[in-house]
Amino acid sequence: MGTVWELDFYSRPIVDEQQKKIWEVLVCDPERTFEYSKFCPGGQVNSGWLQAALQEALAIAPQAPEKIRFFRRPMHNMIVRAAQELGIPAQPSRRTFALYQWLQQRVQIVYPTQPGFQPLVTPSVRYESSPLQPLPDALIGQQWAFVSLEASAFVDLPEWSIDFGEVFSLGMIGLTPETPIPGVIIYSPRAQPLAAWMSGLELAFLSPDQGPPAKLILETGASDRWVLANLKDAQLQAEAQGFAAAKQQAQQVHFLAVQSDPAANTFAGFWLLQELDLA
Repeated sequence: MGTVWELDFYSRPIVDEQQKKIWEVLVCDPERTFEYSKFCPGGQVNSGWLQAALQEALAIAPQAPEKIRFFRRPMHNMIVRAAQELGIPAQPSRRTFALYQWLQQRVQIVYPTQPGFQPLVTPSVRYESSPLQPLPDALIGQQWAFVSLEASAFVDLPEWSIDFGEVFSLGMIGLTPETPIPGVIIYSPRAQPLAAWMSGLELAFLSPDQGPPAKLILETGASDRWVLANLKDAQLQAEAQGFAAAKQQAQQVHFLAVQSDPAANTFAGFWLLQELDLA
């Protein structure tokens, strides 16, 4: 995958002299090697202003992005319109891990130092989840398993043989090398098409659902939800609880992998995931 930008354009807990909210655009890449920020007066919030800001970002960026991800659905039309004018596709996604970390830092460090700071509650971006969908029959793995790797095992991740997938730096999360990172591996003789299909879904996170019936859910895109596996017995349900507990200890970081069989040394698919509190 080429360069991806993560973008947020929304009001901040800051007001101007007329007590109008100040807005801000944030743009970064998944490693935060490139960052761009600019405040916007409340009276100038429109796709034209955003387009001009994105042009400024493009002028100083090492390279233009292949696409832009954003998580605030209320801003969908404005962001998509501004990006389209620049020839860049933009889509809602919960795979905005670097942007989330940056926003949390700015809430704690930057905004409180600004004139007009008001510690107000930011409007929620939560929305109703989509109905659960079953995986297409041809893409259901024959086997799957809960697994775990220490964070230190991901140091040489760039050297792994992976056909489809997407990862991010665990360094920005601040996990210790000994932290167990839970995951799920799917085994299938159709590993390649399964991984290829998943690569187009904007994978967000995995979440056990105790039901009934108990199941493992794959969340993708802005709000899509898929039944990845049914947890049919007490042992699987106990493993799912352990998976959820390990996620909590690892700041919700986990992974999903696809292999042809348990003896395979390569991955048809591998994604690092993190469940974010996008409130």
